[in-house]
Amino acid sequence: MTALAQTGIAALRDAYARGELTPADVAEQVIAAPSAPGVWISRVPAAALRARARELRDPSLPLFGIPFAVKDNIDVAGLPTTAACPAFAYTPDRGAPVVERLLAAGAMLVGKTNLDQFATGLTGSRSPYGAVESIFGGGLIAGGSSSGSAVAVASGAVAFALGTDTAGSGRVPAALNGIVGLKPTRGLLSTAGVVPACRSLDCVSVFTLDVADARTVLDVARGPAAADPWSRTATGESLPPAAVRLGVARPDTLDFDGDHGQAERYVAGCLAAARLTSAVTEVDLAPLLEAGGLLYEGPWVVERLADLEDFLDAHAGAVLPLTLGILRGGHRFSAADTFRAQHRLQALKAETARLFTAIDVLALPTVPTTFTLDEIAEEPLRRNAVLGRYTQFANLLDLAVVTVPNGTTPQGRPASLSLIGPAFAEGTLLGLAAAFRGEAGPVPEPPATTVELAVAGHHLRGEARNAELVALGGRFARTTRTEACYRLYRLPTGVPGLVRVGAGQGAQIEVEIWRLPSSAVGALLSSVRPPLSIGYLSTVDGQTVQGFLCEAYAAGDAQDITASEGFRAHRQEEGQ
Repeated sequence: MTALAQTGIAALRDAYARGELTPADVAEQVIAAPSAPGVWISRVPAAALRARARELRDPSLPLFGIPFAVKDNIDVAGLPTTAACPAFAYTPDRGAPVVERLLAAGAMLVGKTNLDQFATGLTGSRSPYGAVESIFGGGLIAGGSSSGSAVAVASGAVAFALGTDTAGSGRVPAALNGIVGLKPTRGLLSTAGVVPACRSLDCVSVFTLDVADARTVLDVARGPAAADPWSRTATGESLPPAAVRLGVARPDTLDFDGDHGQAERYVAGCLAAARLTSAVTEVDLAPLLEAGGLLYEGPWVVERLADLEDFLDAHAGAVLPLTLGILRGGHRFSAADTFRAQHRLQALKAETARLFTAIDVLALPTVPTTFTLDEIAEEPLRRNAVLGRYTQFANLLDLAVVTVPNGTTPQGRPASLSLIGPAFAEGTLLGLAAAFRGEAGPVPEPPATTVELAVAGHHLRGEARNAELVALGGRFARTTRTEACYRLYRLPTGVPGLVRVGAGQGAQIEVEIWRLPSSAVGALLSSVRPPLSIGYLSTVDGQTVQGFLCEAYAAGDAQDITASEGFRAHRQEEGQ
């Protein structure tokens, strides 16, 4: 990594102002730095980068001497645009308007970055220029399609980078590399000079190390372009974080593909965001997820085909088989299918508009889980769809999103939170994102004094009510078993209940021990309803801890599931 790895736009500008660095110094750092494998498709020649640094004279420019990268489906004058398909390559005489604005603001272009071919994919593994690995290592995917741009920023090769986003390509790579990803409102950054994926949905996205830098790049690059019929001008006002009404996902509408660590980080992130905002409301995600399904399973794949069909017919052998199959899948849809999908989408847009009259920002996980390159190779289509579960609806529904790092899971995998708002809510989203990241003052930590609580049913990790524990500041401590003096029942309501019986008359039931802030115990107690209660449990390691118990009278009408020795094991046996 270069010296840029621990800095960004603001820090570089400060160093220039103090006379500690010059653009020429930074250009030499960039030229000398080793590159992460697979990141670059083409680089600005060293001589040209040095010449660019020498020609910069005005330090008042907002991006004076700031090195950046551009995804290789965005035109840069004099550099080939390949969209990760060598046979498709062409060299434009004019750069995309969004690139030209950055250059006019004093930025120094370093090169063009790798991507999933034709921006079709969320994994970063679908490119003839090589798969891109996350900076977290361990064979973890970098995410796509803007894989190279995200890793260029996260590894410190550049201070910011442009990507594109149709289904999540400006957010998934940010999530998997621990950086900020801004997917603005459609048309706020012009897509003229961008190889289309879906013209009506495509966005230019921004990757940075912090939220303030994303705002800086957006302010420079935004605005309509005369040659772009899709470009738009921003409207609306920004809310300060303290005035924001926050929406969070209703627990039963979430699916983390079995990744308990990501589930815990999501609720912990929501708790931190809630402390900054005015109110919190649980949201049913069904309309959003249905809209997202239209992108991969509906006729929008025809729009991908529309711009590339002639090239595919002439150069099918030059396209990766998986990419070719996805694009040609558009042939299965009729015009009637397209109109039916558009009509359904309009209804879902209306539902979404009503949602954003009750909340201002929706906080969601960016990805449900993470995968390695080997895991993606085993199930490329299904696991790609999993990665897009909470991203692919945004452009269809005309939403703006800022993705921010949200810690790591116990396995060391990156977690991320997406802050989502209606069109032109960038100011509100960036303000809340900055506060969440501590760029606008510290986020208060939950109280340090904790109590241990044993859970055996719906509060287990991955179960329906686990989010309540995490929202109260709870943290998983360990898994253990009770002494053999408990029986486990499933009540007629479906709720599991742990009943104490005589010594040797029960079984060792698996429980989880959670640490909960002592100040949150009252809120938990108020949510417990008969026949459940909080009492004391004995564990096989000789400890006595507080935990959920069930009164004995309720066992009469309940299903005895003691033989499973745990609620999770019972559900697995039942195929649930």
